Amino acid sequence: MSHERTTEGRALPRLTAIRYVTPLREGGSLPGLMEADDLGTYAVKFTGAGQGRPVLVNEIVSGELARALGLPVPRIATIVVDGTLGRTEPDEEVQELLRNSDGLNLAVDFLPGALDLDPVAFDVGPGFAGRVLWFDALVGNVDRSWRNSNMLLWHRRPYLIDHGATLTFAHDWSAAPRFAHRPFDAGDHVLLGARPDLDAADGALAPLVTPDLLEGVLALVPDEWIADVDGVGGPDAVRAAYVQALAARVAARGDWLPGVAATVAAGRPRPVDRAPRRPPWLRIGGVGGGEGR
Repeated sequence: MSHERTTEGRALPRLTAIRYVTPLREGGSLPGLMEADDLGTYAVKFTGAGQGRPVLVNEIVSGELARALGLPVPRIATIVVDGTLGRTEPDEEVQELLRNSDGLNLAVDFLPGALDLDPVAFDVGPGFAGRVLWFDALVGNVDRSWRNSNMLLWHRRPYLIDHGATLTFAHDWSAAPRFAHRPFDAGDHVLLGARPDLDAADGALAPLVTPDLLEGVLALVPDEWIADVDGVGGPDAVRAAYVQALAARVAARGDWLPGVAATVAAGRPRPVDRAPRRPPWLRIGGVGGGEGR
């Protein structure tokens, strides 16, 4: 699998769901495992879930930014869901969710047999750890902790998943100007014990986060998910606001990066002392993933 370092000329694949397989109950938003018309299987996150479209937008923006920076992320696509696909589901909550999500939703490639990544059992190395930590600090991702790594190990390679909790200013755009300087608490980061080389990561990644790159990432977001954001405007204005917020965050890293470096120097968080396990949403037999074909 390739991990493109540019978004130029790319568009997210657009799929059509053909079968609802099972709900994935590890998260509050109740994503579902679905088969698509490319014969792949995907973890689908729905527009009708309680957190709404901003979470799906952030999944694309942060996920595709990570990919553009050379970090491994499962393939992200949009997927058209017919709300009637859940009519045979015994769970009324699932039926209602699918009805409310009729239309375009978000699909993430299913990685069959993947494990939660345990950095004690699988050493990712200081270089990779530094790049992931730098990226998480950039997008404000506090959801990669020793409690829940949001990293998978698949075919002996790490993959970053679940970026909906990043870029929290998208839920309150009045907070966007403060985002640039906001400190990042890395004390619980799952890779803190992997000796992250933060200096090397900053030297390698910061120059890549250019306005052109950010504009390319935002171009992947469907217009209908950012059609009319209160206080911001239509799709072009929302894309420009994301670009401005992230560009300002990179420019102001002198305000937040030293705090991250100090946390790295102070030592590791609580150790991960459990054996690698399959995440709940992967404990499903008899299904395959799009990139495992």
